Parts: sequence; C-alpha cells; structure tokens
Amino acid sequence: MVGAQIDGGSQVAGRTAASRLLFATDIWSGAPSPPPTPEPASVTPPAPVAAAQPPRPVGVITVAAPVAPVPAPSRQWPPQKLSLALQGGGTFAAFTWGVLERLLEEPDIEIDTISGASAGAVNALLLASGLAEGGREAARSRLNRFWVRLMHEASFRSLMLVGGFSPAGSSVAFGPTLRSGQFDPFDLDPLRQALSRDINFAALRAAKSPKLLIAATRIRDGQQQIFRNDAITADVALASTCPPLVHCAVEIDGEAYWDGGFGGNPPLVRLVQETAATDVLLVQVTPSRDSYVPITLAAIDRRLDQIAANAGLNAEVAAIAWAQAQTAPSLRLSRIAAEDSVDGLAQRSSTDLGRGFIRLLHRSGREAAERWLNQGATAGAAPAASGQSVDAVSEPALT
Repeated sequence: MVGAQIDGGSQVAGRTAASRLLFATDIWSGAPSPPPTPEPASVTPPAPVAAAQPPRPVGVITVAAPVAPVPAPSRQWPPQKLSLALQGGGTFAAFTWGVLERLLEEPDIEIDTISGASAGAVNALLLASGLAEGGREAARSRLNRFWVRLMHEASFRSLMLVGGFSPAGSSVAFGPTLRSGQFDPFDLDPLRQALSRDINFAALRAAKSPKLLIAATRIRDGQQQIFRNDAITADVALASTCPPLVHCAVEIDGEAYWDGGFGGNPPLVRLVQETAATDVLLVQVTPSRDSYVPITLAAIDRRLDQIAANAGLNAEVAAIAWAQAQTAPSLRLSRIAAEDSVDGLAQRSSTDLGRGFIRLLHRSGREAAERWLNQGATAGAAPAASGQSVDAVSEPALT
C-alpha cells in the first residue's frame, strides 16, 4: 500500500515489504519482473538518552522472504519413460503420425500412458495396439497403414473417418433441416471397418499395452468421459471421433456420446494425475494462432473450431503450471505444435485428404520430433528449441 497510515499518524513512503513482494511476483508472466527500486535510507538524529525503562512487549510481524524455486534434479535426455497427450484435429493428426513414428525409432524410450480425443484417440489406439502385439515395428506399421489407406480413400465417406467435420460447418454447408446420420443411413461405419483391420481391442488389456485414457463427450450433461484399457472397444473409438451433425450419437451402456474433443482435447490433467512418468509430451495439431480476421462463413467457422479446440487445453495447461509450482516440481511438460512447423496451417482445412498435404504433415511431424529429441538436458528440463515449447511453468497458456 502507498501512503498507508501507521501508528495513528506516521506515514510510510513507498510500499510495505509485503506489497513489494507481491509486486515483484508477477504470476501471469513467464518473464521475471524487475526488482523493486530500493528506498532511500532515512537519517534520523540521535535520540536523547532516557532513563532505563522496564522492557515493553513488542509485536513482531514476520514477512516471508521469496524462496527461489529448487531446480529439479538433472535427468537423462531423451527421457527413458514418457507419456503422450495427443490432440485431435481431423487430418491435421497426420502430423502426430510423423511424431510417433520418429519416437518409435528410439529404443530407450518407454511409453507409459497415452491420452487422446477424436483423431488423437485413433493415433493412440493404433500406437498402443501395435506396441502390445508386436512392439515398435508393429506400431509403426499400423500407423503407416491406416494413414496411407486414408489418403487413398479420399472420398466423402473417408472425411468422416477422423472426426474432421465441424458442427457449424456441417450445418452451414448442408442445411439446417438435414438430420444427423443421413450421410450414413445404412450405418456402414467406415471408421469401424478401418479400425477393425488394424486394432485388436483385446490386446489393449494386455500388460504390454501402454495405459490409455480415451475421451468422449457425454451428451446428457456435456461432461468428459474417460475410457481406460479394459473398457475400450470399437464403439469407444467411434464415440471419441463422432461429429454430431454427420454421424448419429454412439451409445455405450445406455449413454450417448459425441466427439471427445468437446470435453477435453486431449485430456491432460487426468493424464498427469495417472501417469507414472515425470515427462509428458503434448502433441498439439489444431492451430492456436491466426494473424487473419476471417470474414467468410467458412473461414469464421474454421477459426471458431480452432479456438474451441484449444480453449479447454489452455485451461488444463494453466492448471498443470500451477500444480508444478506448488506440488509437482519434478514434472516436465513439453509441447510439439504442428503450427510451429507447417506454415499457414490455420488457413488449411482439417478435412483436407490431399496426399501432398498429408505427406507434408507427416514429414513435418518427424522433423519436429527429431528436433525435440536432439535437445540437451539442462538443469532437469529440456531447453526450448524452434518448434517446441517446454515446461508449462514458464508457459501457463498456449498462445
């Protein structure tokens, strides 16, 4: 406080020790605040010598000095145990395919837990199933087979495979009276067929499978539902990728579900709570930044989708940043973002199945993972490099 009255009349110039401490601690910025300007020392005349008086009780106010954060102990880099949070975003998730492919080439990295929503859930299931049944090479092969098939089945029905349609965009493009499910009136479920070719859902319950946290959105109350290994079926995969205005809702045990990206894209706080690893890698494929103000219906819809897809993620990253500072200093959260590697991604469509575009995303994902892996370890945290943001403490929001 400035100009506060103390002891009935004496005035303190400048801030109290407590207020200076608060001012110096800027909790909203990762950049350090400048130190407070030191107050000029006041010179007082010597007090006259008084007769001895009996001691008087003195009230002491103790102000805690700022405590420097204790750095986490230096750990091996790349990490030996890693958990993954895989964001959904239609065909943009081909970027994640490239990231995972490069990570699978590192024999010393053990995948502990994987969370995913929508297309991120598809990548998570392909990865976990392959690891459970045939190890790294099987996982790489299944990811490759799925995405190559998707490129070669570039029809209208293929666009529904990875939850790439936006709710607003579908209603604008196809009219307000068309009922959901009319594009697939015979319930042919092309995604079910595609996943059944590449995923043995029973193998996900094996000890060799990484732990899975697959998100779907419960329609009844709008809450996120997390499905774990023993509950994951083809219906769960379909629910996590279900675009509301294209597919009918997916019913599981009497509950109806839509795309998991509405409730958490991907689940991050839950992943941090349940993983045994101290390193978590977030693969973000939906752009968070766009320098253009959209004016057409299609562009506005695309930007709204991007904002909505990242809103929940930003909140979860901020919550983890707070937890790191308070109780989990050993947690190391890294991010690889597709928009940092693919120019103009915010202007592209997440339903673009062009082979050149998919290959660009895949290649960019591999290169981004390579840069991430090549970072050296310093003071227990990987240094940030071009295309990656590291440590949620210094980055409370993904902007």
